[in-house]
Amino acid sequence: MRFDSKLFVPWIRAAAPYVHALRGKTLVIAFGGEVVADETFLGIVHDLNLLHSLGTRLVVVHGARPQIEAILKQQSIASRYHKGLRVTDAETMDCVLEGMGHARSRIEALLSLGVANSPMAGARIRVVGGNFITAKPIGIVDGIDMGLTGEVRRVDIEGVRLRLDDGDLVLVSPLGYSPTGEIFNLTLEEVATQVAVRLSAHKLIFLMETEGVRNGRRQLLTELSTREAEALLARHAKLPPDVLLYLPCALRACDNGVKRAHLISRHRDGALLLELFTRDGVGTMVAAAPLAHLRSATIDDVGGILSIIEPLEAEGVLVRRSRERLEMEIERFVVAEHDGAIVGCAALYAFPEERAGELAALAVTPDFRRGGYGEALLHEIEQRAKKLKLARLFVLTTRTSGWFLERGFVESDPSRLPAQKRDLYNWQRRSLVYEKKLI
Repeated sequence: MRFDSKLFVPWIRAAAPYVHALRGKTLVIAFGGEVVADETFLGIVHDLNLLHSLGTRLVVVHGARPQIEAILKQQSIASRYHKGLRVTDAETMDCVLEGMGHARSRIEALLSLGVANSPMAGARIRVVGGNFITAKPIGIVDGIDMGLTGEVRRVDIEGVRLRLDDGDLVLVSPLGYSPTGEIFNLTLEEVATQVAVRLSAHKLIFLMETEGVRNGRRQLLTELSTREAEALLARHAKLPPDVLLYLPCALRACDNGVKRAHLISRHRDGALLLELFTRDGVGTMVAAAPLAHLRSATIDDVGGILSIIEPLEAEGVLVRRSRERLEMEIERFVVAEHDGAIVGCAALYAFPEERAGELAALAVTPDFRRGGYGEALLHEIEQRAKKLKLARLFVLTTRTSGWFLERGFVESDPSRLPAQKRDLYNWQRRSLVYEKKLI
């Protein structure tokens, strides 16, 4: 593919905020043994290397079901499952340990690559493991003895953190150990979820067969709150098997302190990078609270507000505001925030003596203008004006009169402006005046 600098420069600039946001953060990345066995796994290894080099703290949890199945078949041992869990007797456990070893060795080997002129050139990733997981037997389920199939009892978080602090990549196999020396076969999804929760990880990421979660119209849901995820699981019995497996884990993780959980396709090249370093991502992101919300602006938001309003000032849509003026008036502003980034703003200038307020600097970044942020900001300004017992809200505009007319404003006249604002009215700009009754 021919290198295109015109595409590369904007992309790397757009990715920079996400790079900064993820530096020093802990990511738990989980995938099944089929990912390890696939010839495309080298691309995922390259992406793990890149994430590590950018300063993220990585915990990788792997499965080994295909590897175990192949060994069982070779030894003519039947696989037994109950409710999706392998029934693990002593004979089967020997095959489990061998399969886990095969998968783990392949991961460690690929993470050790250092071939010149490749994405791994110069990489010095130390991969460490250990007896981090203490487990207990599941016992008898529906009359079936699950044998050495277990569940997580405790995670040695201090041990994991020490390795991460040393700059190591922590590789966790879904095996647990008991104080009496027994080994238990665990599920990768439970291990990944428990590790993420107990580490208070920034993100839990599952690589799976499908692209993410889709609604009834087959549209990819790029964002879900845990409440929405619960409703989806309650409504849709026909969700793909991997979504039914991983979405409840994502939900549980976010309800217990993990900031974000992601479900992405293992088949898409670079899916990890696209999900983490682009605004929309390529899978489904789950969060405990809605990703978008409104709040009062602070001095730290000045740069973000300027990046939104300056292009509109250059076009003549908004009146120019200097950084100094914005800093002095920042308490008048409300910002719309989406996943930590400011995507909209508005300001309220009150004139209590005349019971009027001005809606100013209402702006939303182009990519979010269809998301209802403008209406939300307008509603918030109206509510704040009502709390100040203002009777009417006015706005001056040169380009967007239709938008305000559709939302209850009526055309007015500069003579209706509060005296202080009327004295500053720019007759050369000839802004149209619209007002809306609040009481």
